[in-house]
This record gives sequence, C-alpha cells and structure tokens, in this order.
Amino acid sequence: MKISGFTFVRNALLFGYPIYESLHSLLPLCDELIIAAGKSDDDTISYLKSINNKKIKLIETEWDQSMREGGLIYSQQTNIALNECKGEWCIYLQADEVLNEEDYELITEEINSADSSPELDGLLFRYLHFYGSYDYIGTGRQWYRREIRAFKNSGKVISWGDAQGFRINENGKIRKLRARQTNARVYHYGWVKPPQTQYIKNKYTGMYYNIHVKFDLNSKEAEKLFDYNSAYELNEFKLKHPNIMLARIENDREWTKLFDQTRLKKKPFLMKLTDKIEKATGWRIGEFRDFVEVK
Repeated sequence: MKISGFTFVRNALLFGYPIYESLHSLLPLCDELIIAAGKSDDDTISYLKSINNKKIKLIETEWDQSMREGGLIYSQQTNIALNECKGEWCIYLQADEVLNEEDYELITEEINSADSSPELDGLLFRYLHFYGSYDYIGTGRQWYRREIRAFKNSGKVISWGDAQGFRINENGKIRKLRARQTNARVYHYGWVKPPQTQYIKNKYTGMYYNIHVKFDLNSKEAEKLFDYNSAYELNEFKLKHPNIMLARIENDREWTKLFDQTRLKKKPFLMKLTDKIEKATGWRIGEFRDFVEVK
C-alpha cells in the first residue's frame, strides 16, 4: 500500500514552526511527502529545498490575499498538496505538529485494518497541546482533543474551513468523514515559541481570519511580546517527546525555563462545570466534531 504524506507551510522560520521535526516525523510512514510551500517573508522555500529527500515533492504557491476570511486560505493550500497525493492513504500534519516514532507501528496497523473496512473513511489521532514550554499541556474544553489525520485517498476528500478537518465531496454533496478513534498521538507545539515570535505569528495569522485586520512585520508592534497567560488549565507533561524533537527542546531551554505555569486565565463558571463533568465521565458537553465517529 502506498501512503502519501502532505502539508502546507509559509513563513516557517519566521514563525518558529518545528518544520524540520514535523516533516521528518512523517517521512518514515510515507512513500511520498507533498508540501505546498507559500511564498514567504523568510527563507522557508530555500530551507525546504535544502532538505535532501527523494520522497519530498515541493509545490511553490502564492497565497491569494482575497481569501483573508475565516482561515479559508489554509484549506485552499492544504487542498493543493492533497490533490497531488498518489497514495491509497494520506497522512496529514500541519507545520507545528509532530508524530512520535513510538506510534509508527500502531499507525501502520490501524491503516491496514481500516483499509478493509468500507464503513471507515479515516482515523482519529489524539492531541497533546503544549503551551508556553515543552513541560506543560493544555487541558479541558479550551483545546480540541482529536482530529482526523489519516484517511483513504478516494479522490473525494477535501480540506475544510481553516484546515483543521476534512469533508467528503460526493457530486457536490458534502459530508463528514466516518472515522475510528486510535491511540496515535499528535504533539502540537504551536503554542511553544519565544514570546516575540508567538506574538508575531498570532498577529500575522489573524489577518487570514479577518480581512480587516492589518499587521506590518516591520512595525514597532512586531517588537511586542506574547503574554503566556491565556490558558485556563495546564497539566505537567511527564511522558516522552518524539526523539526528533529532543535537540530543539534542549536548545529552547534558554527561554522555556522562564515560563510561569501558574499565570492562568480565570476559568468561567460554565467551563469549570463542564470540565468537571468531563473529568468524571469522559463526556465533553457540546464538543464540536469534525467527523462522524465509528465505534
């Protein structure tokens, strides 16, 4: 069975994405890796071209500035990469997501099992959202718990919305993918960046959710620091990070050691209540699902 990996990226170096780690965590599982690489304000394109791996296919793109609403440019770019995938199955990662090598065998087994199940379109991976440092993860309904990250390449799957999830387009009729839960993990490092880098990334990406938002990379505002106090609840992470991340984690200690995990945002009463119910029962009330779960 041929498996295609795919992703999209722009300004990976400027925004501090672990792009090297993300790509190299995906490569061992794939026969090809398609990257839609947007024209950037840094050396992202040159950097990607310097990665010497025959599996990688780089598609250079230019982002349509008229699509600055609701994050739709992200699904449009994702679909550019997806449309080039030749495998029977696809595995998707965003530029701040990394797989753990301990899960490779599990992912392969789950794909092989699901491939012979006509009722399944894809597989759900569990998320670990790191915040402020590599030692803490966000918990509770502030963070999404799982998403489809592997699916059958039927030619009908499309990236949806701001590219967090997928849909199937059957002759113009759109439906959610039917997916089974797995224990494969996605390590999401999108909230672990030096404070200035995090501020720039948040402000810049905000322009692609609201066309009226403006941000100049060369302005005085770009010198501001992100205040890591927007999480409601954090838990200490005591397990193992992917091997590919260890060098980066060590190099970043200079600033991650300054993170104060006690500076939390006050949790609203209803969130406290629903989080308490979730901890007791496993049920997340009103949880948005980008999929139809198949047990």
